[in-house]
Amino acid sequence: MSRPPFLTLPPCARAHRLSTSRGEFAVHDARPAAPPRGTVLLVPGFTGSKEDFIALLEPVAAAGYRAVAVDGRGQHETEGPRDEAAYAQAELAEDVLAQAAALGGGVHLLGHSLGGLVSRAAVLADASPFRSLTLMSCGPAAISAPQQERTRRLIAALGAYDMGAVWLEMRRADAESAPAAPVPPELDAFLRERWMATVPEQLMATGRQLTSEPDRTPELAAVPLPKHVLSGAVDYAWPVPWMDAMAKELSAVRTVVQGAEHSPNAERPGPTAEALVRFWELSGRG
Repeated sequence: MSRPPFLTLPPCARAHRLSTSRGEFAVHDARPAAPPRGTVLLVPGFTGSKEDFIALLEPVAAAGYRAVAVDGRGQHETEGPRDEAAYAQAELAEDVLAQAAALGGGVHLLGHSLGGLVSRAAVLADASPFRSLTLMSCGPAAISAPQQERTRRLIAALGAYDMGAVWLEMRRADAESAPAAPVPPELDAFLRERWMATVPEQLMATGRQLTSEPDRTPELAAVPLPKHVLSGAVDYAWPVPWMDAMAKELSAVRTVVQGAEHSPNAERPGPTAEALVRFWELSGRG
């Protein structure tokens, strides 16, 4: 899961709830000092939340763009039902379309990981509310075989145990497989709080999407919208060569952020923000 580098919102941003035709969504909303050059909608990935984009808010706003990071249905501070059907990809895509409409349309859409698959589905359903699409750390179809197996184990655990027990087992497994540097106590507390607040059916439904997503690249290539494929130099969910090939098929701008892995938004926010702003400017529609 993505780990935000810090949790305090910059002065240009505020937390509130975005009212849409499909309900309210918790957001972090950063605005530039002058009238914005455009609006950016940031859609998080599997096990993620709006906080994953917190380090992008200030540099994006400083470049003149309003940046709105959202908790999707059933994620963190946005409520959702205990029903997997509510988290079908088509339902989540309709949520993104409603969020874009509530922001006034003409939105630069960015989806991270699973959020990229959902954002792609939204664009394929109706591209008219969007000025551009960025797929960040998101590949053309289902995740890699090792990650599919890991995700299936997580889905099975979520069906058998409560969220607290699954969290403890995940932490134990992570510590055994890849010991990492200590996490600051406030971030560790946030990661657990976010996990406990996320609806388990949301995780089960979206986890199944990650393991079964078809390749819709040819459909997306036919949509006349500026496209951007951005990733780190290493990715465990979708190998970087898969994203290279997808970008070529989409005739998309391709950015590889050196020193980043699956979450360049959190791991290398400065270069990531620079690449995003450059794309929005070069798209000629922002």
